[in-house]
Amino acid sequence: MFIHVVLFVVKPKEVTKYRADSLMWARHTKKAAGFLSYRTMKRYGYKDQYASVYQWATKGHHDRFMRKYHDWLVSKSKARVEVVDYYNLKELDVLR
Repeated sequence: MFIHVVLFVVKPKEVTKYRADSLMWARHTKKAAGFLSYRTMKRYGYKDQYASVYQWATKGHHDRFMRKYHDWLVSKSKARVEVVDYYNLKELDVLR
């Protein structure tokens, strides 16, 4: 499994728009091959920080989606946010 996380600073007046934008992205990713799940997260202990977390079957699935839709979805997004960083994670061990 491949997990892509984008950490944002989102000012309080932009949170509603950010969450709507995030769900718009998620609706498009949901249709993509290899997409597994999406989560919007609030970072504990940090003011105004939120993360968009995408789970994919493989990095290749993520990369294909991003090449095709990233710029278009950015143009459709309405919230003014600041990207703190991107995290790409590869699953190694799972215990359920």
